[in-house]
Amino acid sequence: MATDDLGHTIGPAAPPRRVVSLVPSLTEALALSCPERIVGATDFCVRPADLAERAGHPVIRVRGPKNPDLAAITALAPDLVVAAKEENRRADVEALRAAGVDVWVTDVDSVDGALARMRRLLTEALGLAPEPTWLAAAGRAWSAPDEEPGAHVVVCIWRDPWMVIGPRTYAADLLRRAGFPLAPLDVEDWRSARYPAVTVETITRAVADVIVLLDAPYPFTPGDGPECFPGRDVRVLPERPVVWYGPAMVDARARIRRLMGGE
Repeated sequence: MATDDLGHTIGPAAPPRRVVSLVPSLTEALALSCPERIVGATDFCVRPADLAERAGHPVIRVRGPKNPDLAAITALAPDLVVAAKEENRRADVEALRAAGVDVWVTDVDSVDGALARMRRLLTEALGLAPEPTWLAAAGRAWSAPDEEPGAHVVVCIWRDPWMVIGPRTYAADLLRRAGFPLAPLDVEDWRSARYPAVTVETITRAVADVIVLLDAPYPFTPGDGPECFPGRDVRVLPERPVVWYGPAMVDARARIRRLMGGE
């Protein structure tokens, strides 16, 4: 028996052999740890590209994290579905549990928390031993001292409305430890914010050295910078090293510093 990040106990005692993942970053983690157990994943689970080949069988697609095909999931008779509090809807998790499906929900808001909770999922829930090599490598990568603070950043993830990464998130902690702390924004309850909706004017007023546009979930391009923030240092970064916890953590610090010109 094991208990997920929100206190829900899963069973039976035997490690799950048929797993459906509703989170792209968790799918990548499973694919590099126990690919043969993956029987279903979302349409957005694009890494690794050879997922079915690694699994050794077809991996059924079950739509997206926000609108999973619950009937397709239950038809796969999974021993476990993995989800994330931040990405998946409570109603879908509860519906799967009501149908008799065990669901493990992760809740990650820091680098250390991501490492610890990924370790619990893989070793306690899935019974892997020893821990996967990528997880050990990620632990070593983030055991080094934090980088000295450099450029302060605003990180945009959506427009219409504009939304930014707030301080109580995994991405904010990762960026801070990589040397790029968030610039505070003039929004209500900023210290407790996760992904607040803001205006272009609010972003422009921020005392930020760099405005970062992620290439997902909104497909920002370099053209969005001059259009919306003339005269500012605007850079488009890939989503994965900033917000995906899992194998992306192995080189996330180095990649972000390289992309930001920090080394």
